[in-house]
Parts: sequence; structure tokens; C-alpha cells
Amino acid sequence: MSDGEIVARVRAGETALFEILMRRHNQRVYRVARAVLKDETEAEDAMQQAYINAFRHLDQFAERAQFSTWLTRITVHEALARRRQRQVRAAIEPADGAAHGDLMDTLASREPDPEQQAYTAELGHLLESAVDALPEGYRMVFMLREIEGLSTSETAEGLALGEEAVKTRLHRARAMLRRTIAERLGAAGAQAFQFHASRCDRVVAAVFAQISAEPCITPSTGLF
Repeated sequence: MSDGEIVARVRAGETALFEILMRRHNQRVYRVARAVLKDETEAEDAMQQAYINAFRHLDQFAERAQFSTWLTRITVHEALARRRQRQVRAAIEPADGAAHGDLMDTLASREPDPEQQAYTAELGHLLESAVDALPEGYRMVFMLREIEGLSTSETAEGLALGEEAVKTRLHRARAMLRRTIAERLGAAGAQAFQFHASRCDRVVAAVFAQISAEPCITPSTGLF
């Protein structure tokens, strides 16, 4: 089924089919949230809320646009809101040792990928670090174009930019990355910012725990 067909059936009351949309787009949604937040745990929380927002506002989805593009916009909106909240908290809360402990716990809990060869894994981590260091505007364009593989037009629509702006930012992002990394993106890009099956299951379960009480799509006035 196409995304549009699934959306229509979910709107009609087949809520369980929303899982298909989630599993179909989890990788992209994660990468978009990760590009904004630069944190795996926060990105996972943001994508859960983005799916809930999408479910609650399915009545606003216009089929003249791709569902993936519409979902990308919702994810960007949610991730940016969370980052603003984080910045506000950082401004009013003193740093302490607990924050450092939380960071170390997050780093220690990263899941290893046994199927990924050591060389490609090392290059993937190097790529992630280099991409995280890019300025946000360039980082988001690079993530969607080079890592996720969206076209210029899809990226432009998803980020509400002009196509020329996307091309310019991508060109500048490439120039900011080390030449050795750029030359190896074809081999390593698909391995970077992976969203593993166990995390996919966790997000799906968390989202359905909240939307299970919402069997019907109700009209809303949110701006998505």
C-alpha cells in the first residue's frame, strides 16, 4: 500500500496500520531529529512525539504532498522545539556532576552492530562526528541529502528552503568536511546514524501506548 492509502485507512479507524507508516519512515525521522539535536536519546524522544503529533493531525495531511515530506516537517518542528527547551534549561540550571553521569550512561548504552565491519564502523563514527560539527543549516541539508539520500527538491520542501539554497548549503557543507571523509561517504554513509530494529520496536511500542486511547482522528487546528 502507498502511504496515502494507509493514511486514508487510519483516518477511517484502522489505527493499527499507523505502525506500517512508522516502520517505513523510522530511519528518516530519526536522522532528521538527530541532525537537529545531536543526541541519540533526545532524537528518539523527539521522533516519538513527532509520530504522535502526526497521528493527531492526520486530518491536515494534504495528499498533494508526500507523507514523508509532511512527516519531515513535523519532526523538524518538534526537534527544534526540544532544542529550544534544552537551551532554556541550560541557561537557568547550574551544571553538576549528574549531567556528566547521564552523558556517560548514554555513551555506554549505545548498541554495537555486530554485522558492521570494524573499518566501516570507525569511518561511520568519524563521519557522524564531522557532520555534528557542521553549522546547523548545513548539517540538516547534508544529513537529508547525503546520508538519507533525499533529492534536492524533497530536501527543499522538507526544510522549507529554496532549491538553490539547498544546493549552496550542500556545497558548503561538503567543503567543510575533510576530503578523506567526503571521498568515502559512498561506503560509509549508509552505516552512519543507523536506527536499529530494537530501537524501532521501542519507538513503535511507546507511540502506540499513547495513541491507543485515540481510535479516531479528530479535527485540529495545529499548524503542520
